[in-house]
Amino acid sequence: MSDKDLNAQEVEEQAQATPEVVVEDINADDVIVDTVELRVVELEKALAASEAKVLAQKDAVLRGRADVENMRRRVSIDVEKAHKFALNKFANELLPVADNLDRALLAIDKEDEQFKSIVEGIEMTLTTFNAALAKSGVQIINPVGETFNPELHQAMTMIEVPGAEPNSIIDVMQKGYELNGRLLRPAMVVVAKGAPLDTKA
Repeated sequence: MSDKDLNAQEVEEQAQATPEVVVEDINADDVIVDTVELRVVELEKALAASEAKVLAQKDAVLRGRADVENMRRRVSIDVEKAHKFALNKFANELLPVADNLDRALLAIDKEDEQFKSIVEGIEMTLTTFNAALAKSGVQIINPVGETFNPELHQAMTMIEVPGAEPNSIIDVMQKGYELNGRLLRPAMVVVAKGAPLDTKA
């Protein structure tokens, strides 16, 4: 046997001794499907994140719109109050003028003919003055005969008056005033108290 034949025989023996490696065929379709599925999962995650972001931004826009609307409403109410009650201090300064005109009418003898024109002048001045106050939203509180209300009236004294309802106002010492429904000054009043209980049996 020649050397050449010996080498061929060794190669053949080695080939038989080496275990066969079986390479499975890789299916290209399976690889594409797996890649597509991974991409779909990624896109679904991205879509979910985008939807969450859109919802958060939508919520922020709605909250912002509500805040602006609330602020607009508050400003509108503040402006309305400012218009209504801008005269508050000025009206309070004018109230003593009305009080003095009322006192003048109480102090003067209305039956005396020589004071007739003075009485008429004071009454006209007071009527015009009260009308001007009313145009500005100032209303008089003159509660004779009404039930005492601590929110509108200030009790100066209580006296027993036969025939008068307990807690009814029998006299007004000083008129009260409201400005557009808000109390400027309570009326100073005299209140009737109930008759004492008869303890004799």
